[in-house]
Amino acid sequence: MKTFTLLSLSTFILASSLYGATLGKEIKKNSLIVYNSNIALVHEERTLELTEDDTQIIYSGITKSIEPDSINVSLPEGVKLYSQQYRFDKLTLPKLLDAYKGKKVELRLLKNRNEFKIITATLLSSNGSTSLVRTLDFKILSVANSAIRFEEIPETLITKPSLVWKIKAKEYTKADMKLDYLVKGISFKSAYTLMLDEKSAKLIGWISLNNQSGKSFKNTKLSLLAGDINRVTTSTYNPPRTMRAMQINNAKGEISHRSFEGYHYYSIPFNVTIADREKTQIKFLEDANISVKRLYTSHLSNPLYLQGDQKVSVSQYVKLSPLETPLPKGVLRTYATLHNQTILLAENTLAHTPKETPITLKLGNNFDIKVTQTLLSCQDTENKYNVNILYSIKNSTDENRTITIETPFNKKTTSLITSEVPYTFTESNIVKFKLDLTPKSTKEFKVNYESSK
Repeated sequence: MKTFTLLSLSTFILASSLYGATLGKEIKKNSLIVYNSNIALVHEERTLELTEDDTQIIYSGITKSIEPDSINVSLPEGVKLYSQQYRFDKLTLPKLLDAYKGKKVELRLLKNRNEFKIITATLLSSNGSTSLVRTLDFKILSVANSAIRFEEIPETLITKPSLVWKIKAKEYTKADMKLDYLVKGISFKSAYTLMLDEKSAKLIGWISLNNQSGKSFKNTKLSLLAGDINRVTTSTYNPPRTMRAMQINNAKGEISHRSFEGYHYYSIPFNVTIADREKTQIKFLEDANISVKRLYTSHLSNPLYLQGDQKVSVSQYVKLSPLETPLPKGVLRTYATLHNQTILLAENTLAHTPKETPITLKLGNNFDIKVTQTLLSCQDTENKYNVNILYSIKNSTDENRTITIETPFNKKTTSLITSEVPYTFTESNIVKFKLDLTPKSTKEFKVNYESSK
């Protein structure tokens, strides 16, 4: 009788034929829809062959990251489905002993110092490190579990993560079986590169697909759904940490896109192979000659609470003309070229951006433009505030610059602003001053703010 100990279980492969129904190993058709929320929807079609004697179908080796309650199976006509289970019996000695109760085992017992004897017995029970067995001559023995040898892994134990369907077939059937399920640990994010010139820019967009789901996808139709879908909060799946990188350039056609139910659906025009623990990048956008406009804005504090002098930086922005392509959220990095060397200017987080939407990106604080606001006088009475502020803007560059100064001020019916330069008031109670400065110049102006308490 061929036997094995627990130490040799790692080399044991469980044949699907033990379970009757034959599920084809080759996937005839598969697709993958990846969401930017750490999940993906898997679709598979396999050939199923079963007889009227078969009572279950087992899909062995499913990934541990599957969401078991998301499984949706479509069986051929004439096959009745009773139940479905997600099974994974992690093989341990106690589980193996429990599965062998009432069955024959072999015992390797020490005969003398240098010799063992092998006897056959029936396993009755086990407790801790010992078990009770009944020999062929009906003797009851207590033996150490380490002395027990097993012939095979019982069919009742499923040693790989598996899907099990209880079924009944009317007759011999060979047809396609369709399966949909969600897996965790796979997601995508967008990354953008903006190459900035003096008056134009070139935008390149990449989709970065990160597969840490424990499953590889071969020759798969890939789609992506951008948007924040509503999800029920579940436990977090912790993927393996190792990662490889692969890059795919979209040279076989344009990625198609359509708006669907408030989301944006992107379809990759060629099949891809994505290994587990692999990061794949797919180029999905290239838009050249985007017109740009540079903006310089200083954000000041409320003048009613100013004390003394306050020096404030000027933030510089670049505003892109509206694009014809919607942009999934991601990180956008802006670069420029100086003396044939590429320089990083800024990183920005881009929200989901519909098409034909202007995009404004902050580059940082300008080194050569400064704003100073100075409190000249302040009257704080029982009923109102009245302050006089001096603004000074210094342009140390060799270029003409248009500077916008923004300061918060509550616009009440009793509030008054008296300014030496024109201003506008936004709906969010922001006062805006716009000034044109010549190269290497300084401009000053005074403003009186009055507000009731």
